[in-house]
Amino acid sequence: MAAEGGGARPLRALPKAHLHLHFTGSMRHATLLELAERDGIALPDSLVEDWPPTLSAADEKGWFRFQRLYDVARSVLRTEDDVRRLVLEAAEDDVLDGGRWLEIQVDPSGYAARFGGITAFTDLVLDAVRDASERTGLGMAVVIAANRIRHPLDARTLARLAGQYAGRGVVGFGLSNDERRGSTSSFAPAFAIAGRAGLLLVPHGGELRGPDHVRVCLDDLHADRLGHGVRTAEDPALLERVVASGVALEVCPVSNVALGVYSDLSSVPLPTLLEAGATVALGADDPLLFGSRLAGQYATMRAAHDLEDPALAELARMSFRASRAPSDVVATALADIDAWLG
Repeated sequence: MAAEGGGARPLRALPKAHLHLHFTGSMRHATLLELAERDGIALPDSLVEDWPPTLSAADEKGWFRFQRLYDVARSVLRTEDDVRRLVLEAAEDDVLDGGRWLEIQVDPSGYAARFGGITAFTDLVLDAVRDASERTGLGMAVVIAANRIRHPLDARTLARLAGQYAGRGVVGFGLSNDERRGSTSSFAPAFAIAGRAGLLLVPHGGELRGPDHVRVCLDDLHADRLGHGVRTAEDPALLERVVASGVALEVCPVSNVALGVYSDLSSVPLPTLLEAGATVALGADDPLLFGSRLAGQYATMRAAHDLEDPALAELARMSFRASRAPSDVVATALADIDAWLG
């Protein structure tokens, strides 16, 4: 995490909600190494001595390398205890970073073959989430995400699954993987199913593709939040629309730079978004691959943009307002944010 320097308030003490964290990508690096050694799984150098890996998804080959590393990491999860360990450690790490609420995103179809199908795996994850929440005190929920490189009919199946668990631990439905692949509009029926179930609609958009794709996510998928959405800043009219509609942006600065969307952290257009009045929630995306967790996102933006503590406090407030956290969790967190600032 970047240095907090001077007399600045400690960022780990600032209460936060974490709205953009992928399941496998939340794994601790040490856990990856331990589980791989246990089962004799050979990891690429970029996940061992060269970690965190040098990544760029500026072209299709770059994304393929990123996805390959993600798939290798997923392969070390072999048992129910492995899944429970991952969820508990993700919760512990968020608590250390000031997390009060976590919405962890998972695509059950990526684990179905090993864990008895998408329903059985979802049951396992939700039970692990309940247990981790009780043990750490962190409020937690699940976002079920479809994979845009799979058929849209698979997404409908996942949307129905997510709807069955609405109000029982699942709060949202997403769409992940390389947003340059496939047709986003073809996933509209799946999002309609999830919307009718009362779930938050949280597709990825506006990171690897620009403002035009954000419009598709708004018009066809009726997004409530955008996974990333940072490139909305390139189109003032679109940004005005996003602000007026209250669509929140899950901005993940460290991963934006690692994937080559921006050349450096000072180029991430967070000030543009904030000055326009956008709702922004900072997220870590995939700490396993990017080497930075939740508090690190606040620290890097503080350093890159000279953000003062009132602006950081407002970012934290917005993360709760954009969440599905229970009202008592939100109220307590907002009061504690005021106390941090005061």
